[in-house]
Amino acid sequence: MASGARTRGMGIEAALEAAGTGPFHLKLIGIFGLVWAADAMQVIAIGFTAPSIAASFGLTVPAALQVGTAFFVGMLLGAALLGRLADRIGRRNLLVFTVLADAVFGLASAFAPSFPILIVLRLLTGIAVGGTLPVDYALMAEFLPPSRRGRWLVALEGFWAVGTLAVALAAWYASASGFAEPWRFVFIMTAIPAAIGIGLRLLVPESPYFLARSGRVEEARAVIARIADENVGRPPEGPLLVPPPTPNPPFSALFVAPLGRRSSLILAVWLLVSVAYYGVFTWLPGRLVSEGHGFVRGYGFLVLLALAQLPGYALAAYGVERFGRKPTLIAFMLLSAVGCFLYAVLSDPGPIAAAMLLMSFALLGTWGALYAFTPELYPTSLRASGMGAAGAMARLGGLLAPTAVGLVVGFSFTAALAMFAAMLALGAMAASLIDVETRGVPLE
Repeated sequence: MASGARTRGMGIEAALEAAGTGPFHLKLIGIFGLVWAADAMQVIAIGFTAPSIAASFGLTVPAALQVGTAFFVGMLLGAALLGRLADRIGRRNLLVFTVLADAVFGLASAFAPSFPILIVLRLLTGIAVGGTLPVDYALMAEFLPPSRRGRWLVALEGFWAVGTLAVALAAWYASASGFAEPWRFVFIMTAIPAAIGIGLRLLVPESPYFLARSGRVEEARAVIARIADENVGRPPEGPLLVPPPTPNPPFSALFVAPLGRRSSLILAVWLLVSVAYYGVFTWLPGRLVSEGHGFVRGYGFLVLLALAQLPGYALAAYGVERFGRKPTLIAFMLLSAVGCFLYAVLSDPGPIAAAMLLMSFALLGTWGALYAFTPELYPTSLRASGMGAAGAMARLGGLLAPTAVGLVVGFSFTAALAMFAAMLALGAMAASLIDVETRGVPLE
């Protein structure tokens, strides 16, 4: 029987299942997670730093939020362009470059001598972060067997909460320490994890899917054998059975049959969720620190909101494997909508605190399910491109948060919260129309 198996060979999915999950993937998620937390810190930092940036350069807070606009423009460009590039040149090399740029430009931001220079540096940092996020998930997904892919991807997304917690603590410390310009300290803290991650990324091999699709089948087999060795699993038996190399399909293939419908729907979900998420976390920190709701105010409660995200990820990790990607995503979006709505209509500090904690818990569970679902919707030749397009939609949502959403916030924060609740409910409806459930389905 073993001889027959060696003669027949194994497909990549079967080889990854045989190699198992274990120390190799723990190391991988530690490396990816460190930079994922760093990217979260870069993204969330604008909500914590805008007031002190405004004070440093003699600006209003809305004017200082142009830093966030520049950052999200950069992320949009990075996600759209670098995700596509990763499908052409490989995931690993691109990630090393983007993490290096993230660290260099992120650290330089802390020493910007003027507001225009700060805008340029945040734009460049955004390009690097925008390229890192979608490719990270495409690469992590391609090292995992289908039976465990969902929970591991959600676990990686959980590092976003770690980054959110870290930047909240950094901002709290900077404020309590009486720094003249707290934003500079916060930006230094956001750059340190990325700087550490530069060398660690060199330890990550190239994706076996990308190698096989590029005709480098023996290299793909060697990567899977390395995974099996570190996990004390079973190495590939015989040759890897892979389709012959094919030319890269054009980016437009995302939007025609058979992928067009699912691309349109999942990208709509990304946009709606991101407008709601970034709308909340761009404007909420400043409001809680300056105004609050009775005892619900200050950096301490922001730390509690960050901590509430962790069980959201844990429940999403369970849900995507137990109930499936799509139902888990829909449930968390509806729960997020409820949290936003309750926050909008309640008036007493206690219930408001509960609504905010529910909102934070559910929004981050939504992201966990969304990141687990999206890369599985695309074949290897378009996976990073699809994640890049999704990332671009998320950055467009982030771009709208300090600008268009700011107009609604200026009119009424309550109205903005009601708008976010409606967007999340609409996103749940769009997700329900996606034509596939990917739990346990092999990657193409």
